[in-house]
Amino acid sequence: MSTVQEAGIRDWDFPRGVASVALMAGFAREHGVPTARILQGSGLGERQLIDPDAQIDAHTELAVIRNLVRELGDRPNLGLEVGRRYRITTFGIFGFACVSSPTLGEAIAFALRYLELSFTFCIPAARWRPGEFVARIHDERVPADVRRFLVERDVTAMYQMLSDLLGRHVELLRAEFDFASPSNLDLYTEIYGLRPTFEQEHNLFTLDPALLEQPLPQANEHTWAMCLAQCRELVSRRRARTGIAAEVRELLVPRGGLDGYAVPPGIDAVARDLNMSTRTLRRHLDAAGTSYRQLLDEVRRALSEEMLTATPLSVSDVAIRLGYAEASTFIHAFKRWTGTTPSAYRRGAITPPARR
Repeated sequence: MSTVQEAGIRDWDFPRGVASVALMAGFAREHGVPTARILQGSGLGERQLIDPDAQIDAHTELAVIRNLVRELGDRPNLGLEVGRRYRITTFGIFGFACVSSPTLGEAIAFALRYLELSFTFCIPAARWRPGEFVARIHDERVPADVRRFLVERDVTAMYQMLSDLLGRHVELLRAEFDFASPSNLDLYTEIYGLRPTFEQEHNLFTLDPALLEQPLPQANEHTWAMCLAQCRELVSRRRARTGIAAEVRELLVPRGGLDGYAVPPGIDAVARDLNMSTRTLRRHLDAAGTSYRQLLDEVRRALSEEMLTATPLSVSDVAIRLGYAEASTFIHAFKRWTGTTPSAYRRGAITPPARR
């Protein structure tokens, strides 16, 4: 039997900080390319690269990546060279949350849930099964002109993060890539400690699942709780919905407040309220990078956190008011959203984010 965990996002088109762009600009400078050339056409200025609060969209970083590949693309395995520069500290509060997680497995689960706080363009999915942990790296939606660079960069950055978390090089069981083998594999073997295979069906790497149970050397329950709260708040700000997604969210929020029953309308009812077919609504939501299920989860999560912290309702009552037939189904969903149970959340094991 295997357990699969998908990332909390389906696509690379999410807002991000500038640390990744600053890292690539620094790499380019070291190899004789002025920062102005790397930022050309991105709309970014050099001053913005040192602003820790600056936020850009993914297409801005993509413009910088294309400039980097244009300027230095003749270097073999450029993506590997750049990817090994990404360390846990590059990722700010997201990285600190991973570092302070209790175990490597819990750090990976957290990273997948909050992947939109990273800089990745390739979307990982994890599978736990007897004898093997498999990380499959999806590149289907990555633009073809920079796909190989980004697979090399993002997979290497993920590997570097795992090594940073454990404080040593992680031993891979195997690594596979869907593109042709380079002429020289020395850098691959230097970084990964093995010879990958190429022209495979998927991009993936595997670990001994026993590694996932290992406590992390810098684990700290209090720090982890604070980092989780800050990450949730940051994600909430970045997920401010507009357009069709905002209209659907409004229809999913109950009118009766926290004390009333809040069984949410189904997608067919929402589509009727918006005077469109269900198929058209699905298409519009997909174009907006979301889905009815994802929006319903966002609404249910927000309501459940509020009910658990602002009312004396039992977990079973919260489940009923959110439209769940059984409390166990709600508990499973809540743990998927937050990494903890409703009861533990209420006890304060995970501090709720400050309300604004």
